[in-house]
Amino acid sequence: MSNDRRTDDKTCCCDPVRRSLLQLGAVATAAALLPGKARADDEDDPRRMERPQVGDFLVYAGGDQEGALIIEGALNVGDEPVLAWATDPSRKILRDGTRLNQILVVRLDPSTMDAETKSHAAAGFLAYSAICTHMQCTVTGWIPEKQILHCPCHQSEYDPRHDAKVVGGPAPRPLAALPLRMVDGKLQVAGEFIGKVGMNKQTM
Repeated sequence: MSNDRRTDDKTCCCDPVRRSLLQLGAVATAAALLPGKARADDEDDPRRMERPQVGDFLVYAGGDQEGALIIEGALNVGDEPVLAWATDPSRKILRDGTRLNQILVVRLDPSTMDAETKSHAAAGFLAYSAICTHMQCTVTGWIPEKQILHCPCHQSEYDPRHDAKVVGGPAPRPLAALPLRMVDGKLQVAGEFIGKVGMNKQTM
């Protein structure tokens, strides 16, 4: 009798391993039955890999305000730039599927910008790819007295007032610019990246 009980215990649903397998199977079945729309925010959604699209809004990529929309009063002129992602407001898709979509947002005095730079700015806000064109590090540094973007990896420097042209270090090209517009006090993408994001393939 005691042997029979031990045998039954090993095969009952109370066994931890069996219970875990049953739970995993139930979860997988439920996920497979979900409609496509319900799975739109799945991590494998290819739309998260898409470059920022016209009509996307910009949100903070980290910090205390992560995920919040970047609004007109968010930055003062000359403040340290912030990292951002683009988000599709209609499909609720955050385009964070690749780090190549990281965006730098900075606010500067429009009177200090050249004409080309001013053409893709909005209320003094400028957006550039945050990916260095040298070795694809994330450009996170800011030299406030010069108002220059700085890459900490190999010391490349970019001037955001002049289309992020290279003013120091080994970077071969400017950062790609992302045209902006202001819609109801919120930063919105107004065009595709101007220029190539990241480094040249032949240098990879």
